[in-house]
Amino acid sequence: MASLTAPPLRVSQAGRALHDLGMAGLLGGNLFGRHALHPSVTEISDPAERGKLVNAAWRRYGAINSLSLTAVLAGHFTGRLNETSGRRLSRPERRLMRAKDVLVGAVAVAGLATAAEGVRFSRMEPGGAVRLRDGSHADAGASPSEGRAKRRLDRLGAVSLGAEVGLVAVNAALTQRNFRRPAARRLVMLRD
Repeated sequence: MASLTAPPLRVSQAGRALHDLGMAGLLGGNLFGRHALHPSVTEISDPAERGKLVNAAWRRYGAINSLSLTAVLAGHFTGRLNETSGRRLSRPERRLMRAKDVLVGAVAVAGLATAAEGVRFSRMEPGGAVRLRDGSHADAGASPSEGRAKRRLDRLGAVSLGAEVGLVAVNAALTQRNFRRPAARRLVMLRD
């Protein structure tokens, strides 16, 4: 990738913080939805009301997911222009950064596909009232196409979750590897 002059340290720190907050927003929302919201809607007795609630909650969280994905993409790709360009990285760091490049792409593609399928699914019934057994499964009273759409949406959510967990893990490995660099090399590489 092209190299540009490094931005001021505070700008880089803000960009890194937004990138990390974006990862937290994506992963946290996915975990909350799958492991808290989806099972909890069984407390609602009407399957159509379950669908309305789940679809309304994901519609509201869509804004956070969109901002989070934008922050991850912007933070990653602007960093790749200078601070995390290949010439500044050791061989092991370059391997990890290539893995991060792939995972950022996977998070973006899976996230956008999940969002598109979620919007499509929520429009299958007025007000998002697709009949659900719980937040992850269509009810027996749902149409076959609604059942297929819900299964597809659940699989896409699982792919997103896996990519998000992978991205957080690789990001942590990169950060730790940087801390393990010899002090003299860190000083040379981090000069403003």
